Amino acid sequence: MTEGSRLARVASHAARLALTLTALGAIALVLSGLGSRWDWWNFRVGFVIFRWTLYGGLVVIGVALTALVLSLLARRLRPLVISVVTLVLIASAAVVPGTHLRAAGRMPPIHDITTDPDDPPRFVAVLPLRQGAANSADYAGPALAAQQRAGYPDLEPARFAAAPDRVLERATDVARQLGWEIVAVAPAEGRLEATDRTRWFGFRDDVVVRVRPDGPGSRVDVRSASRVGRSDLGTNARRLRTYLVALSAALGVEAATR
Repeated sequence: MTEGSRLARVASHAARLALTLTALGAIALVLSGLGSRWDWWNFRVGFVIFRWTLYGGLVVIGVALTALVLSLLARRLRPLVISVVTLVLIASAAVVPGTHLRAAGRMPPIHDITTDPDDPPRFVAVLPLRQGAANSADYAGPALAAQQRAGYPDLEPARFAAAPDRVLERATDVARQLGWEIVAVAPAEGRLEATDRTRWFGFRDDVVVRVRPDGPGSRVDVRSASRVGRSDLGTNARRLRTYLVALSAALGVEAATR
């Protein structure tokens, strides 16, 4: 066997190995979160799978680059193409963890977000569901409020021309439309409590909506808090924004802010 043939054979094997490992890694990356969401395992197991998948990705990059170099030396097109495709797939798969890592660096390391840091809505009905949760249901006070204002200065109460009972009714409808699990609705207190889950790992976050009279109309404050994790990577803030926009749209002409 000539040296060129030997290089071509090694390049072909390395290229196929890298492509196979990439496919398996992509599956592991997806299942690291979905397995937690589907309750196949604890989220901590999902994090371990996620982390080791990333480590494995570095090894696969090395194998793919080796195959690429050998393909060039052996002047073989097929393993060269496979190696390039593998590297492209790895780069594409890296978008998900890369996005999370960048978000972690930009967002404040907090997990309890509200439109009223001075007087946040309080959880009542969801408290039994949070028993044993890593994060407390109690708001952390001025220090947390300062971090939120610095990180999410746009979050503020929503004011509507509609009466409180009407706003609470539509607030409940919108929560259901967004896929939240309604835990309790207390019309006499103008309070709605619900639970939402993140898309990938399925973390459970609790939400409380408070509707109060405000002159002839209503004021709505919302709070969303994670049960686990120090940082939510901006998830709770995005949830509040999405919810308030949807509520305004649902109220239509009644939602004219004052």
